[in-house]
This record gives sequence, C-alpha cells and structure tokens, in this order.
Amino acid sequence: MFGRIVPRYDLMNRLMTGGQDVYWRRVAARSVRPVDALALDLATGTGDLAIELARQGARRVVAADYCAPMLDAARPKVIRAHLRNVDLLLADAAELPFPDGSFDCITNGFLLRNVVDLPHCLSEMRRVLRPGGRVAALELTQLSAGPLAVVIRAYSRLVIPRLGGLVSGDPAAYQYLPASVDTFPDAQRLAGLFREAGFSRVVFRRFGLGRVAIHLATAGS
Repeated sequence: MFGRIVPRYDLMNRLMTGGQDVYWRRVAARSVRPVDALALDLATGTGDLAIELARQGARRVVAADYCAPMLDAARPKVIRAHLRNVDLLLADAAELPFPDGSFDCITNGFLLRNVVDLPHCLSEMRRVLRPGGRVAALELTQLSAGPLAVVIRAYSRLVIPRLGGLVSGDPAAYQYLPASVDTFPDAQRLAGLFREAGFSRVVFRRFGLGRVAIHLATAGS
C-alpha cells in the first residue's frame, strides 16, 4: 500500500496537515538532541525526518524503511540536500539488524500504528539505543470526546479519503489512515507501553489540535 502512494506521498502529507508535518518533524528531530549523534530514523519514508536530523547536526543518520519504493524516493532527496552522512537501509523495525546500544538517538514518524507487534517494536528500539539515549515518536493519536473530536474525525473519515483519491488515485490507502487510529493506543496508553518496554522519563506533547503527539523517552533510568 505504501509503495503505491509514493509518487504523491509528500504532497498528500502537506495537504492533509496544512504543511504542519514539516514543523512536527523538526520538533521531533530537535527533541532527541542530534548534534554529533549516531541517529536512527525508522519508517523513514521519503526521508524528511532523516534529512532533518542531519541538518540539525547528527554525525551520521541511518534512515531505515520496510518499503523499498519509499527508499527509492528518499534517495534523490538526500542527494539534492547534499548530505553525505545519511545512509538508506531496507530494514524491518520489528527485527532491527543492529547490535545492542548502537545508536545515540532514534526517531520515527507515523511508524507505530503500522507494526504488527507494538510492544516488541518498542523493545527493539530500546535494545538498539544506548543507555541515556533518546527516542522521539511522532504519531497520530485518538482524541477525547467533544465537538472538536467530532469535526476532526469527520475530516479524517470523509475529506482525507476523497482528497487522497483525487491526488494519489488510491482512496483505499487514505481510508486506512483514519481507521488505523481507532485501534491504536491513545497518548497516555502509548506512554505506558514505552515505560513497559524499559524507557524512562516518558512525556508527550500534542500538536494539530490534539490529533498528533510526539512521545519522547529515554533509554534506562
């Protein structure tokens, strides 16, 4: 599914969020303190978050994704950005091909709703993060009941699939997006799952009228 929507993926992200996704990625990158760090960006997609990590001073960035067409789209963007310290890698976030404690920081944007075993994925991130290292997870989240929640759910269920169909030619992919949030843990529960995976100092900050959250956590006590 993600391979099918690659040609219009970036455009749809900008349209759906009013361009705010660029700012959210910038905040996520800054949150893990990437200066001089060896960074891992999971579900890198077309590479925006990995590129942001490099621009904010990461020594080297491993940009990993399970979807080869996404990496194919990321490659020319990295070249155009004149970045020699971003390595693209085809890899599964559930079975990371790295030794324990390999990275100083980890980021991911809109990964966690798409993994089969969320606790295991969080444990893998904890395993490859050095003690004291930081992880930032940018993700959609559920809203509390109220008028605003009704409006945003209507936008997600009615507007986004139609817009996605017009722009990408694949409305089914953009029906999946809001549906995937329904069964995903809310922000508080996701914070608890981070703690259960061995992370500490877990906090989150909401964006996009509360529909998006960035969870920040530290490896170890």
